[in-house]
Amino acid sequence: MRKKTILNVLLIILVLAFFVTPLGFYGKVLLNRIFAGTPEVITASNRIKLPNYEWKLKDAEWNFFPFEKSKGNVVFINFWASWRLPCLAELQSIQGLYDNYKEKVDFYIITNEERAPVEEFMKKNKFTFPVTYLIIGEKAPFKILEAPASYLIDKKGGIVIKEEGISDWDNTTITNLLENLIKE
Repeated sequence: MRKKTILNVLLIILVLAFFVTPLGFYGKVLLNRIFAGTPEVITASNRIKLPNYEWKLKDAEWNFFPFEKSKGNVVFINFWASWRLPCLAELQSIQGLYDNYKEKVDFYIITNEERAPVEEFMKKNKFTFPVTYLIIGEKAPFKILEAPASYLIDKKGGIVIKEEGISDWDNTTITNLLENLIKE
């Protein structure tokens, strides 16, 4: 009876730690990463093309710039929010993808948050990818999805991946896909 009571108390402590301590926060991030799957690739015959590249965004210094500068390039777009735990897990895999393809792919890691908390979040998590800020109300050439969500666009403007929810972006399936898209 005593062993059972001790085990029950330890189990209760573990469950409480998972919900109310930093250990729990990082445990939840890890679980999100473990259960994140590879995004589904849209077959070439079913890809929708962007109607245009007319979209205005802000860079990390809050300077306006046109999305049109990415026309003809492979483009990775991710919508995220610093306060959404699945976004943190996904951004960790995006960092790996960015590290390997920053010279070959245009990355738009987009948030609609204010600059100061985003800069703090980036520094705290040691992310080095460029942050792009969404201009609320600005018309985009595709649907703005709820974070976490991503698009991968080929050089011809075709949507290769449209993924809602957390995904693992730093894997061989995505690496092989990017290599093929870059060669096109």
